[in-house]
Amino acid sequence: MALVVLTIDQRRSRQGPDRVDGLLEHLSSPDIAPDVVLPFERTAGDEVQGLLSSSRTAVDLALSLAESRAWSIGIGVGAVREPLPTSTRAAGGPAFENARDAVERAKATAEGIAVTGPDPVSAGDAEAVLQLLAAVMLRRSEAGKQTVELARAGLRQHEAAAQLAISKQAVSQRLQTAFWNHERRVRPVAARLLEQAAAHGAQAASTSSP
Repeated sequence: MALVVLTIDQRRSRQGPDRVDGLLEHLSSPDIAPDVVLPFERTAGDEVQGLLSSSRTAVDLALSLAESRAWSIGIGVGAVREPLPTSTRAAGGPAFENARDAVERAKATAEGIAVTGPDPVSAGDAEAVLQLLAAVMLRRSEAGKQTVELARAGLRQHEAAAQLAISKQAVSQRLQTAFWNHERRVRPVAARLLEQAAAHGAQAASTSSP
């Protein structure tokens, strides 16, 4: 099983309230729970860390948090020290070290996402696509974000139009301007690239084992 560590650090924490408790509540959602190997916990100050078994869930969480502009997200893949403890704070291994490296690099990016793994090429590919997706999402207008949110929820264009009190044509134009179809098609690509990076980490771990 390929594992993914997310280390999430609050941006500009000294300039605003501590948002960690609200984040932890969000990260305990039943929708996420099946893919959580070790639960998300506050590890230090305004930082949160957790271990996932799904690259797709890691991608969705990272992009959602990046879109909020409130967090830096480091994604780490690689070996995890076994046996796993019950607490994330007690866990360790290269994947956790890589997530630490990634979150520090993420702080210096406009998109707030970085990926680190034992294979720099596969990790770099995943990072590049995630940063591109995040850049698209961060450049949307408020109207575009609102319309995309309805599309993500599964509403058809005429349903979104009724909810927003605009025409179906206006919904279509907003989605086109927001590059919604591009995001929808590229998200699975980002997940596959992260899965490949995680697989390289698992392979490296098995090769180094005695």
